[in-house]
Amino acid sequence: MALRKSRLKLGKLLVKEGLITEEQLQKAISAQKQEGKRIGEILVNLGLVTEKDIVVTLGKQLNIPYASLAKGLLEPDAHQDLASLIPESFARQYCLIPLSRNLNSLTVAFADPLDILMMDNLKKMTGCDVNPIVASESDISQALDKFYGEKSMLREAISDSYEVETGAIALAAPDEEENLSLDTLIAKAEEAPVVKLVDLILRQAIKDRASDIHIEPFKDKISIRYRIDGVLYEIPPPARHLLLAILSRVKILAKLDIAEKRLPQDGAFIVNIDNKVIDLRVSTIPTIHGEKTVLRILDKTQVPLDLSQLGFEPKDLENYRKGINSPWGLIFLTGPTGCGKSTTLYASLNEIKSPHKNLLSIEDPVEYRLEGISQVQVKPDIGLTFANGLRAFLRQDPNIIMVGEVRDLETAQICIRAALTGHLVLSTLHTNDAPTAIGRLIDIGVPPYLISPSLLTVGAQRLLRKLCPECKEAYEVTPENLGKVKLNADLIYRPRGCDYCNQTGYRGRIAIFEIMLINERLKEGVARGATYQELKAITKETGMRTLYENALKKVEQGITSLEEALNVTLMGVES
Repeated sequence: MALRKSRLKLGKLLVKEGLITEEQLQKAISAQKQEGKRIGEILVNLGLVTEKDIVVTLGKQLNIPYASLAKGLLEPDAHQDLASLIPESFARQYCLIPLSRNLNSLTVAFADPLDILMMDNLKKMTGCDVNPIVASESDISQALDKFYGEKSMLREAISDSYEVETGAIALAAPDEEENLSLDTLIAKAEEAPVVKLVDLILRQAIKDRASDIHIEPFKDKISIRYRIDGVLYEIPPPARHLLLAILSRVKILAKLDIAEKRLPQDGAFIVNIDNKVIDLRVSTIPTIHGEKTVLRILDKTQVPLDLSQLGFEPKDLENYRKGINSPWGLIFLTGPTGCGKSTTLYASLNEIKSPHKNLLSIEDPVEYRLEGISQVQVKPDIGLTFANGLRAFLRQDPNIIMVGEVRDLETAQICIRAALTGHLVLSTLHTNDAPTAIGRLIDIGVPPYLISPSLLTVGAQRLLRKLCPECKEAYEVTPENLGKVKLNADLIYRPRGCDYCNQTGYRGRIAIFEIMLINERLKEGVARGATYQELKAITKETGMRTLYENALKKVEQGITSLEEALNVTLMGVES
């Protein structure tokens, strides 16, 4: 099938289909000029369309079939040696994958079949007429990994690590590991097999959208796990003998002391994979079997710093925006570690930053670098604590201050003083829900009479795994499978599992929130020292929707499963 030679405009097609407006297209074109990305990628990042919207529109307009990974339609014919026909570098550069060849006709799946120049180059390279199919970029990327063997390369590298003393690298026996000299450790860490293995572990984790990599030693083995969508998954581990070489390689990258194995260490480094800059934070701790290392992956392209894309229900978003657009006051986000509080704070700053406002943040660590905001990294070893940094901030003529976390009375007092003297302060606390934040502040020593006039808004949040859009299945709600849960839906969805979601049934996460606006009734309750139960009763009377209620809302909308909603909100059926 031949495509016409004039290059069609994807943006115009999406406007024609009614998926975006002309105004949204112009906004995306402006962003494209600044960022240099493809228009489709810009529109997806802005949350205006999905990858599937784009490829379905292309297929419809060009009369080209649409194929998805979940339905098994992106599996190249294993008997036609297609990998030698199209080099991997070309396939990845233009996001395409060959599927089959019939005489002089080559069927290829494209993320962008409108690229006429690439199509002509492909014809010259293969000597075949091209029969195009459209598929999403993420589906093709996964299919390429499987076809060209990145995962098999990882398995091969791990398998090769068992071949001790083969001449590629001389490995120590477990009882000799602790006696290796510094020079030997450095030499082993720089050997090609170890460099390749660490590189593949990092690359595969990023491809699989992992947020963390856990490398944990035990007596006779190493455990390597990826945390994907909040759940840890184990991958085949390398030989136990490679532990010191792997950890030394990671420490060299993170500029840590590879000779120090008795104390915890923290570091960071940056990798560039597929033209994406990824920040990695490294933490090591000594255990009885050796050092455990955790690498936190901070992929900015996976995190939408846009409040409207995080998961707020419309009314909650409206209430939260009232708080962050106030000229002064104190705003807290609460929840356990890893629930997305920092992302919400960054998205908040991204929305309210302005050339007319002076924004400063003090963090531990600085996770994402935001243009237009002066960000400070806490360094307790030289005396730069949250409290000391905040004192300096107050002499910097600030309008808005972000504090990574309130951990002690001194930091809390400075935050409140800043809020009472005309500054907007955003920070986080570790509590289970919004009303508990007030009790937490009182517990660390803040008087209620200071909390009442300074506090504007408290938000609590959690992350829910989203059902895989390719394989989720609907089922009818019955009293038996609901129990005490009340839902306003006849059909809800549950996970099934497919190639697109690695058989988990879930792909990606979305936040849920409860937003507590501090109104006059709550202020009066805080000032007189009301109990948690009293404060919670007031919030219910004033219409605050809890985490549990918002989780059920996501179930009704088909975004997550009932099981996931109940697990994340601690089976929180309201009595």
